[in-house]
Amino acid sequence: MSGDAFAGDPVVRESSAAGAPETNVPAATVPGPTVPETAVRRARWDPRGWPWWLQTLAVYAGARLFSAVALVATAQHQEASYWAGDRPSYLQFTGLFWDATWYRQIAEHGYPSTLPRDANGDVQQNVWAFFPLFPMLVRGFMQLTGGQWYQVAPLLALVLGGAAMLVVHRAVAEGAPRAVAARPGLPLATVALVSVFPTAPVLQIGYTESLALLLVASALLLLIRRSYLLAGAVILALGFTRAVALPMAAVILVHAAARWWHARRGEDRLRARDWGALAGLAATAAVSGVAWPLICGRVTGERDAYLLTQETWRGVREVVPFGSWGYVSRFWFGDLAPWVLLASFALVVAVLVVPAAWRLGPELHAWPAAYLLYIAGAVEPSSSIARFLLLAFPLGAVTAGVVTRPARARRLWFALVVVAMLGLQVVWVWDMWRLQGPTGWPP
Repeated sequence: MSGDAFAGDPVVRESSAAGAPETNVPAATVPGPTVPETAVRRARWDPRGWPWWLQTLAVYAGARLFSAVALVATAQHQEASYWAGDRPSYLQFTGLFWDATWYRQIAEHGYPSTLPRDANGDVQQNVWAFFPLFPMLVRGFMQLTGGQWYQVAPLLALVLGGAAMLVVHRAVAEGAPRAVAARPGLPLATVALVSVFPTAPVLQIGYTESLALLLVASALLLLIRRSYLLAGAVILALGFTRAVALPMAAVILVHAAARWWHARRGEDRLRARDWGALAGLAATAAVSGVAWPLICGRVTGERDAYLLTQETWRGVREVVPFGSWGYVSRFWFGDLAPWVLLASFALVVAVLVVPAAWRLGPELHAWPAAYLLYIAGAVEPSSSIARFLLLAFPLGAVTAGVVTRPARARRLWFALVVVAMLGLQVVWVWDMWRLQGPTGWPP
C-alpha cells in the first residue's frame, strides 16, 4: 500500500487501457459529488427528517405553547375569585382553578374518614369524588422539590401529557397498520389532532387528563403488543386515576375475540396460558373499575359513599345509568330534546362506522366505542363532556383518516380541522376556564 494512504481508508484500483501497472489511490483523492454545507444544515432543521419521537414532542410543544398563550391572555381578564386574585399568574390559573383545588386538598390533606353532611343530613361535595394517583404523584414531587401545588401540578401534567403523546403515536403506528397504509403520517397526525383538541389545555392544567391519557394509551399499546402482565399493572393504575377502567374490559374481550378469529384461520396460535392471561386481564379491569368506590365505602363506613358523593354534582340527586340525559336535554333544548339526542347518537355511530374507523385495529376501534357508551351511561351530560372526549384519542386517527387521497385534499382537510380545533380551543378557554361571576359551568 502506498505510504500516502491512511490505514483506515478504502483503496481504489486504477489501471490504464494500455496495460499500465495498477496504482493504489486513496478513495479520498477520487473526485465525486459533494453536498453543500448549507444543504446539510437545512436538512438538520427539516422536521421531516427528525426521528418520530422528536416530531411528536415538537408538535405537542407547539400545541401547548398555543394553549399557554390563550390561557395567559384569558387570565388578564379574570376577576378575583375563590381561588386567586384578579389577573392570576399562569401557574395560579392552571393550578388552582376549578377541580384543581379539589386535587390540591387531596395532596395536602388526604381524604376524610367521614362524609361531610349539611343540617338536613345530605352529603356535601367532597374530595372522595376525585381519584388519588395524580394528586399523590404531585405530593411526592412537592416534597422532593419544595414547590407548592399550583407550581408542581401544572408542570407535572405538562410532562405527563408529552409522555402520553409518545405512546399515542406508537399505539396508532402499531395498532392500525391498515389505516397508516391508507393515510401516510397518520400517527403524527393523530398526535396533532389530540394536542389541539378544544379541551386539550387540560393537558397542562392540574387535572388528571394527562395521566389518564398516558395510562389509557399505554394499556392499549401493551394489549396490542400482547404484554398482558404489564397491561394489567397499567389498568390497575388507571382505576386510581379516573373512573374509566371498566370499558377497558370490553376492549380486552374484543382483543380476545380477534385473536380467536385469527387462530381459527391459522394466522395466530392461542394456547391455554393465553386464555388464562386474557381472563386474568379482564378480571383485573373489572376489579380496577370498582376498587375506588369499595375503598371509599370501607374508609367512610358507608357502602354507597362514592355514589352519594357523585350525586352531589348532579342536578337530580340520583345516579341512574343513562337516566340524566332526559332531564338535561329537556333543560337545554325543550321540546327539541328528543331530536337533538337522536342526532347526537347518529353522529357518534357514524364516526364509529366510517371506513377510517374500520381501518383501525380492533383495540383502537373498540376503545372509543366502549368508552363513549360508558360515559353516556355513567356521567350526567354537562359542560365537562367535552373534556372527557379527550381520552377517546383514536377518534383523532379516524378524523385524520377520513380523507386519504389525493395528497392535496388530505392536507387541506387536516389543516381545516386543526384551524377549527384551535379556534374552538380559544373559545373553550375564554368561556369555560374563566370564571365569570360567583358561579359558572365547570369545564
